[in-house]
Amino acid sequence: MKRIALYARVSSQRQEIEETIETQIMAVKDFVKANNHTLIQEYRDDGWSGTILARPALDQLRLDAPKRLWDAVVVYDPDRLSRKFAHQELVIDELQTKNIEVLFVTTPPMKNEGDKLLYGVKGLFAEYERARIAERFRLGKIRKAREGHVVTSQAPYGYAYIPKQGEKHGYFEPISSEVRVVRDIFDWVGNKGMTIRKVIKKLQEQNIVPRKSKRGVWNNSTLTTLLRNETYYGKAHYNKTVGIIPEHPKNLEKYKRIVRSSRKNKPEEDWIYIACKPIIDKDIFDRAQKQLRINFERCVRNKKNEYLLGNLIRCTCGATRTGEGPQHGKHLYYRCSGRVNQYPMPPTCHEMGINARIADAMVWDEVRKLMTSPQLLRRQVVRYFDRKSQSVDHSEDITSIQHDLSKLVIEQERYTKAYGQQVITLAQLTSYVQDIRLKRTTLEQKLVSYAQEQDQLPFAKPTEEQIQSFCQKAKAKMELLDYEKKRFVMLKVVDNIVASQNEVQVSGLLPATEEDYVKFWSESRDRWSSKCRKKHAI
Repeated sequence: MKRIALYARVSSQRQEIEETIETQIMAVKDFVKANNHTLIQEYRDDGWSGTILARPALDQLRLDAPKRLWDAVVVYDPDRLSRKFAHQELVIDELQTKNIEVLFVTTPPMKNEGDKLLYGVKGLFAEYERARIAERFRLGKIRKAREGHVVTSQAPYGYAYIPKQGEKHGYFEPISSEVRVVRDIFDWVGNKGMTIRKVIKKLQEQNIVPRKSKRGVWNNSTLTTLLRNETYYGKAHYNKTVGIIPEHPKNLEKYKRIVRSSRKNKPEEDWIYIACKPIIDKDIFDRAQKQLRINFERCVRNKKNEYLLGNLIRCTCGATRTGEGPQHGKHLYYRCSGRVNQYPMPPTCHEMGINARIADAMVWDEVRKLMTSPQLLRRQVVRYFDRKSQSVDHSEDITSIQHDLSKLVIEQERYTKAYGQQVITLAQLTSYVQDIRLKRTTLEQKLVSYAQEQDQLPFAKPTEEQIQSFCQKAKAKMELLDYEKKRFVMLKVVDNIVASQNEVQVSGLLPATEEDYVKFWSESRDRWSSKCRKKHAI
């Protein structure tokens, strides 16, 4: 009799609503009972794609494995563990190295190397078949779109999607109550010259809410997208955009159900146009586009002012502070962006704006003092290295990561052999190897961070001579700097600034060695000269 942990996963919200995960759990419980095991714990990932390895319940299972709470993990089918064979192998190997057995209801346990090879081949072909099915669906949708059929279930505001009925494919049908709102929005912008924020306020006053909104109010991006949607004058699109991983994600949460949460336009020749029932005329649509451009050009926030702390300063509530140019006076301010994001609802943060010129001068003066004062710099060096000497011991984590890296090397060799034996194609080999390289890069970065935390730093503690030399050279360099040079120094030295009316906290990192110092000022010189050449060319 074994102590068992159960893992189950469904990938879509529809499956989550229909409780298909309960079907998996019922089958696993029957399996546990039939083999006289004891179920200790359940791990569920509801609505998580199998192509994503970072899932909350799966991560918790992997963290609990070394605690020996249970002896084995039972999963309904290998594809419930992951849709990618490489991820399956990674998790199974990780658990087996901790003496945790992995069992599947639909797949008998592997008794020898032949069973293991058969399991691997089955996983590769299952992944290949999934890719083929996805490609067939994609080509089928493109064919239907080219035949003039609407290939989506998500209709824009103002329309309802009527699903396929018999031989008649799905189409958009205008909704009379929403049509009136759409026409009003285009009239307010195209004919009356309103800004987006005024439109939001007017919609709020009339108690008109969008279909999907946690706050129950419209926002700038939703209305801008609506005003630029050509569907409203009878010209819908398909294959216009493609999902991508955001380069600078605002949401820094570890777990994301949708990895490709940003979108970018494809080349216009790839777009497929689909005729649909128009709500507005093309003329009012064009006038709205013209007014959007005018509003953008006239927007006060687009006027160029010098903000030395731009992209570095944050509010005490965690939101970014953004620069605001003079509207009713002569001063510039850093204001919490929460008030903009909450509009037209009352702001949740009540921190006041900070005078930008005073904050810029104050922070620059402190940074300059630190970089030119041996006494201040020496004090920071002592504090920094004292903190590093008390860092947490990560020796066990480093050993585990090194073990995982060696397994990835073996895994890559296994795929190479499979390609040599013509079990997988070159495209599949490239995909698997890229995945392994990404994992190796992530693990190697963790090793570097752990080494730094344990004071195994790539630089030694600066000597008194180095501190004196640094401050003398910095003083000579920082005597007369213009805005562009100061801005470069701030971006290189400062990591984060948290500011309120009463206090400004600045954190950052200075170049530690002579080599870093020389590189720092040489990069700044190259950047400044580049900027000068550009200005001269203009």
